[in-house]
Amino acid sequence: MSASTPADEPVDGPANTLADDPLARERSHLAASRSALRGMREDVEALDISDVTANWVNAAVLGHQIEERIKALADLSDTPLFFGRLDYLHSPGAEQAEGAEGERFYIGRRHVHDADGDPMVIDWRAPVSQPFYRASKKDPLDIALRRRFGYTGGDLTAYEDEHLSDPAEAATTSKLLQQEIERPRVGPMRDIVATIQPEQDEIVRSGLSGSVCVQGGPGTGKTAVGLHRVAYLLYAHRDRLARTGTLVVGPNRSFLHYIEQVLPALGELAVAQATVDDLVAHVEVRGTDDAPAAVVKGDARMAEVLRRALYSHVTMPAEPVVVVRGSRRWRVPAYELEELVRQLLDRGIRYGAAREALPQRVAHAVLVQMERSGEAPDDRVQDAVARNSAVKAAVKTVWPAVDPAKLVLRLLGDPEFLAEHAEGLLDEQEQKTILWAKPARSVKSVKWSAADAVLIDEATDLIQRTHSLGHVVLDEAQDLSPMQYRAVGRRCTTGSATVLGDLAQGTTPWATRSWEEALTHLGKQNAVIEELTAGFRVPTDVITYASRLLPHIAPGLTPVASIRENPGFFEVRPVAETGDVVAACEELLRNEGSVGLIAADARVPELSEALTAAGIGWIAPGEETTLANRLTLVPASLAKGLEYDYVVLDEPRAVVDAEPDEHTGLRRLYVSLTRAVSGLIVTHNAPLPEQLT
Repeated sequence: MSASTPADEPVDGPANTLADDPLARERSHLAASRSALRGMREDVEALDISDVTANWVNAAVLGHQIEERIKALADLSDTPLFFGRLDYLHSPGAEQAEGAEGERFYIGRRHVHDADGDPMVIDWRAPVSQPFYRASKKDPLDIALRRRFGYTGGDLTAYEDEHLSDPAEAATTSKLLQQEIERPRVGPMRDIVATIQPEQDEIVRSGLSGSVCVQGGPGTGKTAVGLHRVAYLLYAHRDRLARTGTLVVGPNRSFLHYIEQVLPALGELAVAQATVDDLVAHVEVRGTDDAPAAVVKGDARMAEVLRRALYSHVTMPAEPVVVVRGSRRWRVPAYELEELVRQLLDRGIRYGAAREALPQRVAHAVLVQMERSGEAPDDRVQDAVARNSAVKAAVKTVWPAVDPAKLVLRLLGDPEFLAEHAEGLLDEQEQKTILWAKPARSVKSVKWSAADAVLIDEATDLIQRTHSLGHVVLDEAQDLSPMQYRAVGRRCTTGSATVLGDLAQGTTPWATRSWEEALTHLGKQNAVIEELTAGFRVPTDVITYASRLLPHIAPGLTPVASIRENPGFFEVRPVAETGDVVAACEELLRNEGSVGLIAADARVPELSEALTAAGIGWIAPGEETTLANRLTLVPASLAKGLEYDYVVLDEPRAVVDAEPDEHTGLRRLYVSLTRAVSGLIVTHNAPLPEQLT
């Protein structure tokens, strides 16, 4: 591998012209590419749509599309426009004359072309870019040279070459790749488009038709892989996903805020983000469940309890329907009505759809009688009969409308109703666990819990089909209950999913026990399960220390193996008082990058007072770090999915003891220990958990 050009080496002296200075030539190409991107943006801004829109609706739609295109062509000054270069031995996909040279492509976050339409930067998702991530000395994929670029801000400062087709050059580790992975971070999560590894690239470029589940330990890049897969799918299947939509589901608002800039940085602006609570927000959540109640409510058996309770409202007709039209009376006997009802029940269609179909079925039975009597009724007559008051009254009696929230209200408030429909599914103790001590009077007066809202969403889908999207990414999936999986799964019944998580980081009482079970509840039993075990983010010493917990919390998982050459900074430090924790934060703030102080939730108020008294500014999770405020005070319950250059972990024993059981507490501790990118200080006054020592 060729040595990189130092950032401080002069590039504009007499001996460093464009002709003999590779770095100067690359900087010139960067400047020309930025100019070309600016020209592309100006071309869109100059579009006149006044003569191509038939009405104001078309004008509004086209105007919005133009605005989105302008945003997508934004040139972010501190984001490299391209990060690599590929020199092919031969032109890809074309007949090559003997002795002719291959083509050269600059690989970047988006496509950029010049005024003549010739490409200056190739989108990283294009097929021609794939060898940048997959090529190796063993399999060069027709690549003569792979060049990586180093940047400071938006300025190109170095390059590094790999001559993949040269057998004389030994394979070595990329220094620029390591530097990019370890680069200090301030602000939200950034993309990893310049550092995607071959095993990650395989997942990113997997097809739209199949679902993928990624088991990945801390620092393996599973979240980034999921987000980049969305970006790739939008590139490869843009028209289809533009119609069906894409969604990223995260565990909480802080996490979504942290990742929200990744896709826009890749030029993708149309991906929705939500939590599971957002998806099922049919009622206002004002209450909470204790763990036993939440576990039962989140159990997949509740789906059948709800189905039974819903369809118990259907009753077989006891009276005929008599339809009067003019001087004629048409009678549909009760046995024939019962047959129509049973046919709809046997078809298994949704409750609401069957209820809408029943009047037409009854009307059709009347039309058959009319035809037998010599009349010739048409569709308008059938519709009129379906709207007849006698038919509507019969349908209301036989197949009444049901409100999902009222159904759940009755189920959780009426012991007899619950017992009738939970028979053989929930035992008496489980029924007692989820019943309210005091039944609510109305839907609005209930202090609904998050688990109740999921039950209402299930009931809503039993009545009317939930809209399905083209692709859904589900992150931190290990913490979902079976009923929550079902809620997400019905949002992609006709689409695919990317499921991301780590079984060792499950910290809810209903945490996933296996991905096979979780995928079954999601409705994606055929999803491919991939495991990422190479750690790019967490330093070697830190992940080795944290992995002491794995035999106790997830004995079947492969420990993460850090590929970082820099072992990172790690220290376990006994402290006497809170002031010593503050001093550790001050120490780490002398370094470049972000700092997280993670503590048991109950310790946060005391630590916040101590930081304020010491004159140290801090922010809460979800707020964006800046150069002025680089310290985030993180309750351990919100640490999952977040990362900081340096971390102070306060009182591991308190983190464990804050959970309802030791197993969950150790998992919470594992999460908290693995948030650091460059260094970790563990401070403790109480003895450490024995699993660490």
